[in-house]
Amino acid sequence: MDAGASPHERVDTPPALSVILPASNEQDYIGACLTALLASDPVPSGAEVIVVANGCRDRTAGIARSLVPAAGRAGWKMQVIEREEGSKMGALNAGDLAASGDLRAYLDADVVVSPPLMAELVGALKAATGAAYASGTAIVPPARSAVTRAYARLWQRLPFAQDSAPGFGLFAVNAAGRARWDRFPPIISDDTFVRLQFAPHERIGVRATYVWPMVEGWARLVRVRRRQDEGVREIAERWPDLMRNEGKPALGPAGAARLALRDPAGFAVYAAVSAVVRMNRGRSGAWIRGR
Repeated sequence: MDAGASPHERVDTPPALSVILPASNEQDYIGACLTALLASDPVPSGAEVIVVANGCRDRTAGIARSLVPAAGRAGWKMQVIEREEGSKMGALNAGDLAASGDLRAYLDADVVVSPPLMAELVGALKAATGAAYASGTAIVPPARSAVTRAYARLWQRLPFAQDSAPGFGLFAVNAAGRARWDRFPPIISDDTFVRLQFAPHERIGVRATYVWPMVEGWARLVRVRRRQDEGVREIAERWPDLMRNEGKPALGPAGAARLALRDPAGFAVYAAVSAVVRMNRGRSGAWIRGR
């Protein structure tokens, strides 16, 4: 307690965990995302969420602000920042500047976390002896589109998706881990950039789940896959040393054959999307919305 504080005064100490949530025109998702987050099991030493509405032309910020009282009742600190620029990296940097927790989680606005996830991430990061990165167990819900259902079945069997902590949609780091990079650079893929700051043995997967929806339909799958591939190429070109941390086994012809035999329809859709992306390879140079 501060030397001059009354014994009945509440000392406002920083929370253990800061959740940074960038959101651009996410009015259809932000409510469910925040409601689930605020229903999390108690986080030891407290938590805060910083919503950064960037370049929004819808009700994203207003929906987030309407949940501030619920955050207080749930024991969470919450603030909503609005930025005119529609930049996810700019939003992540703004959230980092406003954050006060030593542990940082970065959450996409369309993700729905399970109640134990945040507390499990905090426990894993606090138990780490050095720099650490953590994520939960992703659940891809059934899609409405038949093509997305087929693509998702195959995608979930790939080496990357089978990794203990792939981190798509949600990743968290401790203070030593956050010190691995400065500001988020203006790049396409923030999640790949952060994951590759850590060697495989520094990445922790916890059992608690989160729901991560895959985009619906052929055109969106192609667009998102193109962005993902461009993001990896960009990092390989600008920070080639980071690629040594990839750590995933190559699929190889034998692995591809096994996947094709196990799920011919899924393999056909996945291969077709990959072929279209390769034939139309271009560099967008920016983050592209999948929805």
